[in-house]
Amino acid sequence: MPINKQHKEFYAVDMGGDWEVPEGYPEGIKQKILVGHLDEENKTGCRTRLLKFEPGVFTIAPFTHDYWEEVYQLKGDLIVGNDENGEGGRSFDPDTYACRPPGTPHGPFKSVNGCVLLESHYYDETK
Repeated sequence: MPINKQHKEFYAVDMGGDWEVPEGYPEGIKQKILVGHLDEENKTGCRTRLLKFEPGVFTIAPFTHDYWEEVYQLKGDLIVGNDENGEGGRSFDPDTYACRPPGTPHGPFKSVNGCVLLESHYYDETK
């Protein structure tokens, strides 16, 4: 698989500004792209990002996408499988990992106190 990521050595990640709400997400969930680019229209590329949930924010429907996704929960709490009112689901603590093939429904998600996830997204370009 060709990789379209820059070479970056250790550097301090600014956890302050430059966060953006990903398309289709509620206002309280923001991303910071660390490296790479995912071209969802042409189904190519890869990216690594941080995804931050503000306290109390939740999504109301499962997500499904056509790329691989790996998620590592760095800090905070994450609830998976809540209903459209943000109730129920299973809670996870830091040092939790998920790897999802394309087409796998996942979520909805909620965080009571906020959380930060490290995510890698990529297309299987060997097909």
